[in-house]
Amino acid sequence: MKEKDVLRMEFEKSGNRFYKNDEKGKMIAEVTYVPAGEEKVILDHTFVDPSLRGQGIAHQLVDRVVEEMRKEHKKIVPLCPYAKVLFEREPEKYSDIQAK
Repeated sequence: MKEKDVLRMEFEKSGNRFYKNDEKGKMIAEVTYVPAGEEKVILDHTFVDPSLRGQGIAHQLVDRVVEEMRKEHKKIVPLCPYAKVLFEREPEKYSDIQAK
């Protein structure tokens, strides 16, 4: 996927999730995570509306959690199938944040 094909999206944060609603208030993208002790979170769910798939939005959602956890000095357990594949595919980007 070329960088110009990626739709940049700003997400809202609510509790342990980042999400985006459309103009009608329907949720169109979401990532959730749950605390696992003091130093880790489990990234357990990523959702992107079918109309938006293939535009890099799920990747941005995962990266938003990564950014937040780096600030909080926490590690991530990528339990969500999408996040798990992403962490495996780009170890140079995620090895510092992935829980061992």
